[in-house]
Amino acid sequence: MTSDGSSLPTAEMEPDDLLEPGPARSPSPRPTKPQPASPASSAAGAKPGLSVRLEKLRAFYGASEQVKGIDLEFRANEVTAIIGPSGCGKSTMIRCINRMHEEIPGAHAEGSVLLDDLDVYDSSVDVVAVRRAIGMVFQKPNPFPTMSIFDNVASGLRLSSRGRGDLHKKVETALRDAGLWEEVSGRLGEPGAGLSGGQQQRLCIARSLAVNPEVILMDEPCSALDPIATLKIEELIAELKQRVTIVIVTHNMQQAARVADRTAFMLSGQLVEVGPTQEIFTTPTDPRTEEYVTGKFG
Repeated sequence: MTSDGSSLPTAEMEPDDLLEPGPARSPSPRPTKPQPASPASSAAGAKPGLSVRLEKLRAFYGASEQVKGIDLEFRANEVTAIIGPSGCGKSTMIRCINRMHEEIPGAHAEGSVLLDDLDVYDSSVDVVAVRRAIGMVFQKPNPFPTMSIFDNVASGLRLSSRGRGDLHKKVETALRDAGLWEEVSGRLGEPGAGLSGGQQQRLCIARSLAVNPEVILMDEPCSALDPIATLKIEELIAELKQRVTIVIVTHNMQQAARVADRTAFMLSGQLVEVGPTQEIFTTPTDPRTEEYVTGKFG
């Protein structure tokens, strides 16, 4: 979803769909080889996702460099957790992925963010389409306060050509995918802001899922939730990775260990180490990673 909370596009999206319309646009690069299937993508009902690759990504607030030349891949149909102390650049980095960082006055990014082989920072790319293809769930749930539960989920569909057809069916499907349908099916006309915190967060996830994004970025999505609501979100993440690529920023080491296939550790704007989650938490190669995951600093 965009910075104002609106929703995102479609599982049938091709790289050309992110290009701005007009005769002068440059051709879209195409993947040169098929993406290898992950264990999740080979499961029944799974949809092959798109990978995201950062190449020499740098992010600035004015002259201050917050993200310092990161090279990192988020593999398709996997959950990658980003860990590190406060202020290390985690949230800034993921906001660069769907070009939200540049919305901050004085902020800009350098380097490349590749959705498969398409650089989302290319001048021919439609920024709005990028933010639709790469959804975002924030730390604090942000349902539209004046909209009903139904209208919150339908909002992105109504702004998109994908909203044509059976709107009620698409809203129901999104709510089911977010694990919320059974709890709200009898009160779809009530305000979304009237739900509990955990339900509001799942409503925001449903709003993103309604338009079938390729990637979902989650910036500490459970930090304001109780343990039961947190468990539901974590169970949802495990299900969603069969359809989308997920990047989650978290300060909760236990949560990263539970939900992530791979974990990346950041420190002072730099990527220190990335690898399979179990290895990062049990046999990290960098002593700074070991100090952080064992609680010696952070």
